[in-house]
Amino acid sequence: MAMVKLALLAAVAVAALACGGSSGGAPTTGSTIILGAPLGLTGSLTKESILTQQGYNLWQDWINERGGIVVNGVKHPVTIKYYDDTSNANQSAVLMQKLITEDKANFLLGPYGSAATATDAAIAEQNEIPMVEANGAAQSIFNQGYKYTFGVLSPANKYLQGVIDMAATLSPKPATIAMLSADDNFSLEVAEGVNTYAATKGLNVVLYKKYKNGATNLSAEVQAAKASNADIVLNSGHLQEAIAINKAAKEQKVNAKIFAYSVGPSTPDFITALGKDADYVYGGSQWTPQVKYTPAFYLTVADYVTAYKAKYPGLGDPDYHVAESTAACLALQRAIENAKSLDPKKVRDALAALDVTVFFGQVKFDSRGINIYKPMVVEQIQNGAHHTVFPDSVADAKPQYPTPAWDQR
Repeated sequence: MAMVKLALLAAVAVAALACGGSSGGAPTTGSTIILGAPLGLTGSLTKESILTQQGYNLWQDWINERGGIVVNGVKHPVTIKYYDDTSNANQSAVLMQKLITEDKANFLLGPYGSAATATDAAIAEQNEIPMVEANGAAQSIFNQGYKYTFGVLSPANKYLQGVIDMAATLSPKPATIAMLSADDNFSLEVAEGVNTYAATKGLNVVLYKKYKNGATNLSAEVQAAKASNADIVLNSGHLQEAIAINKAAKEQKVNAKIFAYSVGPSTPDFITALGKDADYVYGGSQWTPQVKYTPAFYLTVADYVTAYKAKYPGLGDPDYHVAESTAACLALQRAIENAKSLDPKKVRDALAALDVTVFFGQVKFDSRGINIYKPMVVEQIQNGAHHTVFPDSVADAKPQYPTPAWDQR
C-alpha cells in the first residue's frame, strides 16, 4: 500500500511540473502586470517623450528577461501599454482613464511634462491606482493632497540651483542674472527658485521676463537679456525654447559669461540642432553617467550606460530623462515586491514607505509624494560632448569659463 501511495505522489509531482508548477521553491509564472503610460509621441514634446519611453522600455526588457516581478514566489511578466497624447495635457488624462477602464492597467507610469502629469495625477487619485512618474517636477502637482502620485525626480525649484552654486565658486565671480521663463507651472517654479536662491549666493536677478510656453520666436526676450548686460543668462523652459534662445543669442551677439537652461542641454537633440553653437552651454541635470551611486538592485551606472547603448546604438550616452524614467519603474517594482501584493492600496503604502538607492540616486518620497532627497548636478557641453562640471565630487571636467564671445569662438 505504501508503494502505491509513493507512486501516486510521484505522478502528481510530475503532472505539476508539466503544468508549469515548480519544485525546490522556484517561482511560478503568474498573470501579466499591465502598466499604462500616455506619452507625447507626436507634438511639441516628442523628443522628451521618446527619451521617457526609452527609459521605460530599458527596464521592461530587463525585468522580463528575469521572468517578471516576483510577488509571493510568483513571477509576473510586465507589459507597458502606450498611447500618444499628442503632447496635450487634457488628452493625456483622457487616455490615462482609458488605460484604467478599458486596458485594465494595474499601475500607471507618468507622461512627459508637468502639465500632463498634473492632469494624470487627478485620474490616478480618482481611481485610487498608483502612478509613479519621472518627468513632472512642478511641486504644484504634489500640493493637491494626492495620495497616489509619486515622483522620483528632484523638484523644479532645484533645477538651476546647482548652476547658481557653481557660479559662486568661479573667478571672476559673476554678479548678475537675466532670468527668462516659459509660463507653464514647471518653468515658473524653476524661475522662482532662482529668484529666491540667487541672493543667498550674492547674485542679483536684474531681469525676469516670461514668455508663452512653447514659443520659439524669442528674439524680444533675448534682446531684453542683452540690454540688461547680465553676466548669466538663464532659461527655464523646454528643449525647443532652449534651442530658440541659443540661436537668438548668437544672432544678437549676447556675450554673457554663462548660458544655462533648465531643460534642453542634456538631450542629444540640443547638440544635433545647434552643432558647435551648443558648446559652453550649461544645464541642470537630474543624473549623468558620472554620478557615483551604489545601487541596492538593478544595474550600476556603468552597466546602465552599456545597456542603453546596446539597445539604442548610435545615440550616445543616455540623458537624465531616460535615467529618471527607468528609476520610476524601479521604484514601482520595489514597492510591489515590498507589498508582496498587486493590490493598489498596498502598493501605494509601500511606495510611501520606500527608501532605496538605485543607479539614479536615492528614491524616497516626502509626505506629498515628491523626492526631495536626491541632489542635482550641472553639465556643460564641451567640444560637442556632455561633461559633468559640478559638484567637484562627481565632475569629470572643469567648467569652461567664462564663455567666449561669439566672434571669438
